Amino acid sequence: MNRRLLIPAIAVLAFLVAACAPTPELRNENLLPDSSFLDGEPCGAPCWRGITPGETTWDDALTIIEDSEELVDLEVRASEETDVIGAIWSPVDGDSCCQMYSEDGEVVDIIILQTTPDDTMGEVVEQFGDPTYLIGETLNDDQGVFTLFYPDDLMLIYAFVAGEAGEISATSEVIGFAYFSESRMELLTLTNDLHEWEGYQGYAEYMDTDFDVTPSVTLTPRPDEE
Repeated sequence: MNRRLLIPAIAVLAFLVAACAPTPELRNENLLPDSSFLDGEPCGAPCWRGITPGETTWDDALTIIEDSEELVDLEVRASEETDVIGAIWSPVDGDSCCQMYSEDGEVVDIIILQTTPDDTMGEVVEQFGDPTYLIGETLNDDQGVFTLFYPDDLMLIYAFVAGEAGEISATSEVIGFAYFSESRMELLTLTNDLHEWEGYQGYAEYMDTDFDVTPSVTLTPRPDEE
């Protein structure tokens, strides 16, 4: 497995970029089993295991991960040119699943978690209501993901879709979620092309139409990204 640290420039599809090479199985039983975004145990969105982006210090977050008996292979990597720092880890006996990111190296900004496909979009909508925006991307003819935006909850939900011929429905499996600080979520919605949520429908019905939201802010690349 190719394990590398993703330090996202607030990219919507960070989830796919972070996946295992060359072509991962997005519905993967070796990823993190975690339904905390639904059941709120031990804390609910945007808090994960006591880590809340925008509030929890980087050092405290690392301690939480290091002290967990369910999480292993923690790797921390820092930019040489900026204060950016990131971390990746895995569940015990599982695949690399998870990433955490800080812009200033002091406070957590983003947590991205790839999970086992145990929950559905219907459960998400029942709990949180309809998402505000979404964007899709495919890996191949059979696999893709919709990234669904819940800005008020500072949360993204990643839902599996069976390629361009697939659709998002109440039974679509959730294969990951991400939490953001308020500033990172605001920047995310200002720097990406997005579709407004119009209910369950096919991948092409969304992605073959014009975007409803287009970037109003242009990001300047960091020195280590140029």
